[in-house]
Amino acid sequence: MRWLWVVLVLAGCSAGQVGPPAPGGTDEGWQVTVYYTAVESFHSGPSVPVRGCLVIDCENGKDLLGTFPQSFAKAVKDEGTGRTASGRYLNWSHDKGYWLDSEPRDSFGKPLKPFVSAAADGLKTGSRIKLVSCGQTPEGANVDFAVCQKLASSSWEITDEFTPGLGGDRHIDLYLGEETGPRFTESPWYTTLSEAVLEVHQPS
Repeated sequence: MRWLWVVLVLAGCSAGQVGPPAPGGTDEGWQVTVYYTAVESFHSGPSVPVRGCLVIDCENGKDLLGTFPQSFAKAVKDEGTGRTASGRYLNWSHDKGYWLDSEPRDSFGKPLKPFVSAAADGLKTGSRIKLVSCGQTPEGANVDFAVCQKLASSSWEITDEFTPGLGGDRHIDLYLGEETGPRFTESPWYTTLSEAVLEVHQPS
């Protein structure tokens, strides 16, 4: 397959930079966010019934899938996937609603791969991404060093898409895998990069 090699360099690199920017054209204004698989055992509080499909090949089902902590059900809807206490996965997409599955899946039904799968609206499916510099947070602070190192050492592929209204032409979302503990969204891993430097290999 022939690839178009494109380097997207965003202005304002900070101490989060990992290696020199790759040569090539520039395109400013990209934002990088992350998403994850929620884990039921890390959630507590009031429980709610969740209805949907018992199998993947179904849309907007009405079957009772279980009763789950409200914060877990919300996290699944926000992030797209969650591991239940039984070991099965409760997945969600805007066009299918909730469904039970054996794996966390993207919006196209393919299994999500930690530190590989990524979502974008403005890049072709199959595009490969390398994070050259983490830039900074929206508040202008440096990105956590360990987080930056891990994101930058990973090779990402655009296999997923945003829920309509949440993405945009200059926004990518990186899949981290399962949350690692309670209040995961308050940890350095749940981050936003406002001025990252990306290298993009886009299929023609």
